[in-house]
Amino acid sequence: MILILGSIAPLAATTKAWFVDIWGVMHNGVTPFTGAVAACERFRQGGGIVVLVSNAPRPHGSVEAQLDRIGVARAAYDAILSSGDTSRGLIAALGGEPLYHLGPERDLALFEGLTVTLAAPDAAEAIVCTGLFDDETDTAETYATLLEACAKRGLPMICANPDLHVERGGRIIPCAGAVAAKYEQLGGNVSYAGKPHLPIYDAAFALTDKLAGRPIPRQAILAIGDGIRTDIAGAARAQVRSVYIASGVHLKAQLTREALEGLFPDPSVRPVAAMSALVWE
Repeated sequence: MILILGSIAPLAATTKAWFVDIWGVMHNGVTPFTGAVAACERFRQGGGIVVLVSNAPRPHGSVEAQLDRIGVARAAYDAILSSGDTSRGLIAALGGEPLYHLGPERDLALFEGLTVTLAAPDAAEAIVCTGLFDDETDTAETYATLLEACAKRGLPMICANPDLHVERGGRIIPCAGAVAAKYEQLGGNVSYAGKPHLPIYDAAFALTDKLAGRPIPRQAILAIGDGIRTDIAGAARAQVRSVYIASGVHLKAQLTREALEGLFPDPSVRPVAAMSALVWE
């Protein structure tokens, strides 16, 4: 049975570290969730470690700068690990082949410090997808012709953000994961490093152990997120407990046991608890 909690306090008492999703848990892309920020601060004050684990397609420094602009206090976390961080290893492994960047200019920080030549689609040997050029108006279908041509040429794609969509200020916005799913539908090959895939969790475990100065058992780690196929499924793969935060991405109605049964039909991929928002009361 998935517990419905009004406070994270009962689970905080049983954990040493949290892997906390950012978008949908700490903020909505526009404003911070003050209750979540306060909960993370309180956990850290009690000796807990908070690692923000995000599917953002940019390195952690760029993510931290965005959090500063939105107003998420640095006292709420110890470190940030992004899908952009782990994707850089996949990009480096391509050995400097010309790449087509499918995504907005704001994600160019992903390539900083790497030996990369950006090229047009017909001159590229691989695609790096960080998102949509204009996520306010475009959808994955917008790029169907382009993606079909790249798939026919056999270009591999690195998806730097496996999220299908996020909630931005109350609106649902498509992400790179939606484009990657379309590419796979057309026969393209896609590599992922972010949630729910294990590379980002392996990196998070190593980072947490470093911050603690000792190994932290997985049963003492709690993953907190609003993405069913990313945060919750990823935590299950990594063998850590999780808490589902019921954002508008998956749940439009009230958080109930019946709603949770519908969202999590597979007992092997279920959170231990669910909350309407991350708070400590």
